Amino acid sequence: MNDNTIITINRECGTGGGEIARLLGEKLGIKVYGRTMLEAVAQQFGITLEELDRVKAQKANWWSDFCRFYQQFGAVSHQTGAIADPTPTSVYYAEKRLLQDLAEKESCIIVGRAGFYIFRNYPNAIHLLLIADHDARIARKQNLTIEEAAKVVDKVDTARDNFVTNVAETSRHDARNYHACLNITGLQPEVVANFLAEQIHHKMATL
Repeated sequence: MNDNTIITINRECGTGGGEIARLLGEKLGIKVYGRTMLEAVAQQFGITLEELDRVKAQKANWWSDFCRFYQQFGAVSHQTGAIADPTPTSVYYAEKRLLQDLAEKESCIIVGRAGFYIFRNYPNAIHLLLIADHDARIARKQNLTIEEAAKVVDKVDTARDNFVTNVAETSRHDARNYHACLNITGLQPEVVANFLAEQIHHKMATL
């Protein structure tokens, strides 16, 4: 571990968490890492980002997943180094290695990726959860009908819930996993980012 600041942002689908993270990064002068970072992970498995999402969303049988991961780990250690047949567990460990490498090099904001769990024992980490009312999150999907938006929001939330439950054995909505949980219904991303930047400046001063 080092003195770099690590900010993890977990968010419900439709809260605008990605935009808030970008604005917060600009205000703090810290790089933001989110979905695009996963291209490197997907390449390790030889699959697309969409396929990677489907793997992470699986509600896996723990023992079956563990056995597959253990077998793959042995194969990687003794053969070519290629990773085959990805599981939620193997994807998690690939993401975890990448994120920890990033955090060793620089301060960063991690959007999603079970970051709150990966960095749970880092004293220089700040964990945030952004939530909003269901109707407000649906309304943000302006390019979709209400019915379509509701399906997208619920599908993404379920996928994220499954991934965190699989790898962390905790709910991503458990407030005890975070330093702050904010309901941002009705608030503009700029307002939320300004508030978080001010609070994080105070928190960083105590780390």
